Amino acid sequence: MLGPWINSGALLVGGALGTLLGKVIPKRVKEALPLSCGIISASIGSVMMNKVHTIPPVAMAMLTGAFIGEILFLEKRLEQAINWLQNRITKGSSAHLPPSFVLKFVTILVLFCVSGMGIFGSMQEGISGDATILITKSILDLFTAIIFATELGLSVMLIAIPQIAIQSSLFFGAILLLPLITPAMQADFSACGGIVMLATGLRICGIKIFPIVNMLPALILVMPFSALWAHFWG
Repeated sequence: MLGPWINSGALLVGGALGTLLGKVIPKRVKEALPLSCGIISASIGSVMMNKVHTIPPVAMAMLTGAFIGEILFLEKRLEQAINWLQNRITKGSSAHLPPSFVLKFVTILVLFCVSGMGIFGSMQEGISGDATILITKSILDLFTAIIFATELGLSVMLIAIPQIAIQSSLFFGAILLLPLITPAMQADFSACGGIVMLATGLRICGIKIFPIVNMLPALILVMPFSALWAHFWG
């Protein structure tokens, strides 16, 4: 398990550097870096999409997963959970933490811990042993953590704890599936993850606000769909 440790290490280093640099980083840099991170994510997603073995099961997984996500209001429920957490923390520490601080902290907590890239990367490493996605995410998170830590300080480093817990769980969960996975299923899973990463990159850049959380069920469905397709039409 390499990726989750590297990713959490990047958060620790980025949080420390951002705290030290403080106001030294110009505002224009803070605005430009997220755009660069977004286009990198979109580019990686495009490359991953080329690994597809069979297009129909990937398309069916994306459409069915998005349908399930929309029906269950996954993204909306996540937003509600964030708002609830913000309110709880603000009430419990209103004398010490301003609301703007809490809002930004919870926002980056979600960004670092439950992003499409992190979920896909953790599962991808567990299935294939390839930590490339999480290592790339670590590079992006390093600079993102630096930017946020200029405002939030060392608190950014605390996010490394839930992040490694979530990514490790996904990693070991994926390992349990290894005996059932074929190369074709793995290729289609990579392609599906690439689509999610492309959508994530476009969202970060502000080009199109895709409901990324609602798309995540597709990552669970794509391998069963791929296996069924190979069984009946392979």
